[in-house]
Amino acid sequence: MSVLVITGTGTEVGKTVTTAAVAAAAVAAGRSVAVLKAAQTGVRPDEPGDAEEVTRLAGTVTSTELARYPDPLAPATAALRAGRAPVHPQEIAEAAAKLTTEHDLVLVEGAGGLLVRFDAAGGTLADAAELLGAPVLLVASAGLGTLNTTELTARELRARGLDLAGVVIGSWPGVPDLASRANLADLPDVSGAPLLGALPADVGALAPARFRASAPDWLAPRLDGTWDVEAFRRLEGLPPSSDLS
Repeated sequence: MSVLVITGTGTEVGKTVTTAAVAAAAVAAGRSVAVLKAAQTGVRPDEPGDAEEVTRLAGTVTSTELARYPDPLAPATAALRAGRAPVHPQEIAEAAAKLTTEHDLVLVEGAGGLLVRFDAAGGTLADAAELLGAPVLLVASAGLGTLNTTELTARELRARGLDLAGVVIGSWPGVPDLASRANLADLPDVSGAPLLGALPADVGALAPARFRASAPDWLAPRLDGTWDVEAFRRLEGLPPSSDLS
């Protein structure tokens, strides 16, 4: 794949740090990477945004931000309140396609969830993914409540004929509760897609060099990593997935 669209089941699920990990693992595998942040909200002009955070953690990647709005709101609303032009799905798709001419992999990070609106016409990241014909990586939280939002997102992707590449848990707790442990089996079931990784909680606070060295350990081979879901289940003291069928 030359383009991978990264969305979340909502806000604060670890989407940006997951994007950075995917970028770092790809770079470690010898691939050139660009990261496109479709719209940044809730950040002042002089503050680093998500694209800059990905670059800080992942290292040698090209980062591009299409628009920035100061209010921490959905991009369409934030653009309207700021009196600025919104970002349209066509613009996102065109910018990503242009980046593919000079990079092996382009990561398109959305804002919030899949159907967050970018413009007054109701354009979303899903529309941009359709225009690109690109697979989508879904970042989900670990614990209680994640199954509903994960399944709803997966259903929307399937209804649009989009490929859900897999699910990554954006923040795996140091001491997982019962719901988190059960969700290791339930997330692939409700999404109909493989679990492609689990990032330990707070890895965004690691020194960049350590983050880059560790990133492949958190992601499955499809994402240029070495993470294995069955080994992870054993580590967490859970039975193999085959025992649940």
